Amino acid sequence: AETEREAGKNKGVSDRPIRLKISSPNVLNITLIDLPGITKVPVGDQPTDIEARIRKMIMDHIQQENCYHFSSNRTIGVITKLDIMDRGTNACNFLRGKVIPLHLGYIGVVNRSQADINKNKSVGEALNYEEQFFQDHPVNLSP
Repeated sequence: AETEREAGKNKGVSDRPIRLKISSPNVLNITLIDLPGITKVPVGDQPTDIEARIRKMIMDHIQQENCYHFSSNRTIGVITKLDIMDRGTNACNFLRGKVIPLHLGYIGVVNRSQADINKNKSVGEALNYEEQFFQDHPVNLSP
């Protein structure tokens, strides 16, 4: 509800990050900040320069002196929505780590859409669809 209030209901993105504060006598107190993922193609109410805005937002946060960002040695990249890419395009260079190299590489996923959720598509059905998608669209990860 808070995200919808900030960013709207039509794929908008807010400049305010989501902050999750964890505190307990049993663990180190920490604040995690969730920033939006980089969007290449604007949808809904997103401005045409959405990618540049999100990149700036990310850079503004990771350049802060008291900010710790996770090492690329321990990061696995996740590329979502592979099933809705434009015809004739693919994410092979991203999945191979040629665009932004990560030590542990990338994984591609196909998520349930809001329409799928509204139609009560089960998680099991979504997993079957994802499996079929990757069988129909194999990714050659060889260099």
